[in-house]
Amino acid sequence: MKIAVLSRGKELYSTKRLLEAIEAAGHEAVLIDHTRSYMVIESGDPQVHVGKELIDSVDAIIPRVGASVTFYGSAMVRQFEMAKVFTTLSSLALVRSRDKLRSMQILAKHGIGIPKTAFAKHPSDIQSLIEHVGGVPLIIKLIEGTQGLGVVLAETKSAAKSVMEAFYGLQANIIVQEFIKEAKGADLRAFVVGNEVVGAMKRQGGEGEFRSNIHRGGKGEIVKLTRAEKSAAVKAAKALGLSIAGVDMLRAERGPLVIEVNSSPGLEGIETVTGIDIAGKIVKFIEDNIHKDDRSKKDKVGA
Repeated sequence: MKIAVLSRGKELYSTKRLLEAIEAAGHEAVLIDHTRSYMVIESGDPQVHVGKELIDSVDAIIPRVGASVTFYGSAMVRQFEMAKVFTTLSSLALVRSRDKLRSMQILAKHGIGIPKTAFAKHPSDIQSLIEHVGGVPLIIKLIEGTQGLGVVLAETKSAAKSVMEAFYGLQANIIVQEFIKEAKGADLRAFVVGNEVVGAMKRQGGEGEFRSNIHRGGKGEIVKLTRAEKSAAVKAAKALGLSIAGVDMLRAERGPLVIEVNSSPGLEGIETVTGIDIAGKIVKFIEDNIHKDDRSKKDKVGA
């Protein structure tokens, strides 16, 4: 098979590992920088070009689309879908997963545990939002933030009001969530491939840091997930239509609470901590699913 990784650079850890895994499995590996490619949209003949070169004969793609290019990246994935190329990430699932509000609505619709979340557009509703999520401390998140950026812990009502008013003043869309005290600044990252969790780690925020993202200085360690945590991770990925996902959860007294589902999860942290060949499992997923009936590949998310 000819498998292409859509990525902005082969020097990136995840991209490099996927290319290695593709070749190790005996397939042809191709790197396509989706930000330097363009589409020709014509009825019955969807094309992708890099410069003057037509990209064809690709059997499958593994999209690694950054948050800053979600719109263009999803359009590129859609172009390959139109050409009936197998993809590990559908364009629709990519768009849904990048919108934190929409993700929370879909997860709630499917009965998956999430922190209590509130959303409003007008500053006059600030007090009501604070009350509905259980008061302070609380978490304020930019809807399109990533890797812990745009996430603020407000420990007092005055701080919460100031931060929210500032965001509203910038015309930014934010959600407000309850603070899960018992999580103690740690979260769980479950890596889902297909219908199973293939690796998991616990991420602990640094001293004085409530965000546990490794990009923000968090430390990862191997963790054994409970049956409920594994089930929540798989259900969350499935609810958003994701075949491959990094599901972030908090251990709360009432059970696992999903805080984010990442559609392009990094491999470096999870592979380094667990020693598991996650890239190889992704390639195996393609091998096992590429020839399945087209009806089983359709995105069935109904929200």
